[in-house]
Amino acid sequence: MYEEAPCGYISLSPDGHVVKVNRTLCNWLGLYGEGLIGRPFHKILSFGGRIAFETHLAPLLRLQGSVDEVALDVLHADGSKLPVLANAAEKRSASGEHLFTRLTLIKSVERRAYERNLQTSLATAEAAYTAEHDAAILREQFIAVLGHDLRNPLAAITAGIQMLRKHETLSERGKVVAREMSASVSRASALIDNVLDFARNRLGNGLAIERDSKAPLTPVLEQVIAEMRAVAPDHVIESRFSIDEPVSCDRVKIGQLASNLLANAVTHGAPDIPIVFSAATSPSHLTITVSNGGPRIDTKTQARLFQPFFRGDVRRSQNGLGLGLFIVSEIAKAHGGTIDVSSSEHETCFVFSMPIGEKP
Repeated sequence: MYEEAPCGYISLSPDGHVVKVNRTLCNWLGLYGEGLIGRPFHKILSFGGRIAFETHLAPLLRLQGSVDEVALDVLHADGSKLPVLANAAEKRSASGEHLFTRLTLIKSVERRAYERNLQTSLATAEAAYTAEHDAAILREQFIAVLGHDLRNPLAAITAGIQMLRKHETLSERGKVVAREMSASVSRASALIDNVLDFARNRLGNGLAIERDSKAPLTPVLEQVIAEMRAVAPDHVIESRFSIDEPVSCDRVKIGQLASNLLANAVTHGAPDIPIVFSAATSPSHLTITVSNGGPRIDTKTQARLFQPFFRGDVRRSQNGLGLGLFIVSEIAKAHGGTIDVSSSEHETCFVFSMPIGEKP
């Protein structure tokens, strides 16, 4: 049993010399008889194995009398290395005198190869992640810069349209063209706002908000509804307000949230059914609800509505990036609130709710 065991057995004297070894270990090392007996144990260890033995295995043996699963490399007679796991225990007399040390050596060739492969795979995955992360940051920085630079020409177009309306006599067709141009500029501005907010959020800066607890919120929401009525004259938008002013919130971001919800209702709602926009406060919450008619949104689609770039089933003419509802969700989170959706055969309803007060 001792000589033919599937592991190597070796016994060392108190001064670290080999006093006994089984045939299994001799076969592994290609050394027999006088080649091992009486030899210092560190002589059959690799350089790294000697360091591990002197700095880890030997000190632990002195402290606790035993040690398990220490990785070592023993040397074959031809100089090649054999990776093993060593378990060791000291044998002492009743008086505490160190008599000898027993070691059990287990081959770990496949285990060591597996560990190396695992480390290589981990390093490769980390390098790939770093490269992809850097590329993503570069893309999002580019989006942010592009969105910022697009504001200037849009502002110039807006100013030009206003000058034409104010100082020039336009025909009926000219007025229609100016109105359509203004609506297109508003839509482009909203898209840029969504892209910039998305880029800021993905860059790790989060969606910054600036609370204002003095100015009223109602005029901002009324302006958003007026702009949407101008952009979508074929849709009827009913509004209902019951807000106890002022409300501590970022009025610009809440206006953007309302605009995105209305734009979504215009895009996906039935044109012959009025869109209902309501905003109300209770002692603890502000609630904004936007409902529209149209086909029911199935449960699977509802679960993905607030993911970035998800557009669902839209007609070819319904252009967009699929960021509107994602930005709505981020604005809600930034205010400590929630955004929920429900849908039936007759109505789809989005409900935003946020706690009101200086410290929600």
